Amino acid sequence: MNTSVYIAKRYLFSRKKMNAINIISGISMLGVFIGSAALIIILSVFNGFEKVILNLYSNFTPEIKVETRFGKTFNPNTAYFNELKKDPKIFSYTEVLQEKALLKYGSKTFIGTIKGVSDDFLKNRKLDSTIEDGSFTLKAEGQNYAVIGGTIAGTLSVNINDEQTPLQVYAPNRNSMGGTNPLNEFIVRDIMPSGVFSIQQDFDDIMVTPMVFARDLLDQPTNVSSIEINYKNLRDVDAAQQAIIDHIGKNFTVKNRIQQNTELYKTLNYERWFIFMILVFVLIIAIFNIIGSLTMLVIDKRKDIAILSSLGAGKKLIQGIFFFEGMMISVIGCVTGIVVGLIFCLLQQHYGFVKMGGQMEVIDAYPVQIRVSDFGLVFLTVGIIAVIASGISARLSIKGLDEIKHDL
Repeated sequence: MNTSVYIAKRYLFSRKKMNAINIISGISMLGVFIGSAALIIILSVFNGFEKVILNLYSNFTPEIKVETRFGKTFNPNTAYFNELKKDPKIFSYTEVLQEKALLKYGSKTFIGTIKGVSDDFLKNRKLDSTIEDGSFTLKAEGQNYAVIGGTIAGTLSVNINDEQTPLQVYAPNRNSMGGTNPLNEFIVRDIMPSGVFSIQQDFDDIMVTPMVFARDLLDQPTNVSSIEINYKNLRDVDAAQQAIIDHIGKNFTVKNRIQQNTELYKTLNYERWFIFMILVFVLIIAIFNIIGSLTMLVIDKRKDIAILSSLGAGKKLIQGIFFFEGMMISVIGCVTGIVVGLIFCLLQQHYGFVKMGGQMEVIDAYPVQIRVSDFGLVFLTVGIIAVIASGISARLSIKGLDEIKHDL
């Protein structure tokens, strides 16, 4: 065993009577332990929230979305799109016609978004999990129904159990020639609400309807706003996106989920690193306590240092003793903290004993997702800070070495 490591180990795990230096070293190790455990737990909880948010978004965000670069709508009845629709790798191929409209329920009004969808939209098995009231029904017994977002339902005070009061939808009449009656400027259609969904503010002002209703309302018999595609195998998505881009040229945009929600992904990423940096600063304070404990150890072991030097030990060996002691304190605290953090996260995953405050519709307990990369990141961060702190302590250990030897 390396001499420096051996002596550092004896100093750290000495069975002699507990003194102030041992207590300070223990406190330093405890600080690293708490900081490492907190990093693992908070990063895992943040991963869990990120997964929940992205899963909620994926309910209404397709894996690939095709839109025209010019204008609002395009004709989907082309040879390539008809061939793409038959691709066996595709799970759902949804044509979407979307536009802003005025919604009226009773005496209240709201400007929302009408999203007419083809039948494949209902293949999404996660739609029911977004429902707060009623059901995700668009057609029943030959009648069209609408599923509205929580913002629309709250603003208009919609009662989906009231079968006598329909939602009135107003859309601009493109064929209007003007006149004295302002209502002639609009196409007005009634539709009964069947359910209320809630995802996030970006989606909760949407009213989902059958495509046939949207075409009639918007007087758009052929064109669509976009085509939404989901695949059976997620590994096919990147290659499929590139294949579509290669076929349809520059007249269309083809976006994956990240590209459709760039601000969301950027925000989640920034928040993750912001939280990480705050915890790292806390960890730096904890680890730099090691400098204090090692400085006191140097003072306490002045005679030992002088004796070692007299016996031929070089400055490098003496520095190594205190460097490795600082590293041992850091590594033991870090590894122990990571293990405890992992155990806590596993227990939270299985039992959910730490509950969310208030009544949450989507989740009851704090979500946790464990990522192996987080363990490597925490260990590397602690290691870098520990090397710097231990290096500083090691340099202090040989300061005034000549005076120590002279005093002896």
